[in-house]
Amino acid sequence: MATLEELQLEIEKVKSRNRHVEADKAWETCWTRKIVISFFTYIVIVVFFYFARLPQPFINAVVPAVAFILSTLTIPLFRKWWLKKR
Repeated sequence: MATLEELQLEIEKVKSRNRHVEADKAWETCWTRKIVISFFTYIVIVVFFYFARLPQPFINAVVPAVAFILSTLTIPLFRKWWLKKR
């Protein structure tokens, strides 16, 4: 049989895990993450377009970055729909 101290330790472990999971979820849905990913996407695409000698790499690289942001805005809608259908 578990002692009171062991149960309290187990509860603290669960609470700690929950805090970590909640922080991960907050990061996954925050605008900071979306902006950082969009910025790095833009930079990588600019470099690629530049070395591929495509026209106007700084302007054309905006399209993939904006597409990423738009996809992050629509995914929650599809998720809600999918959960309702399940």
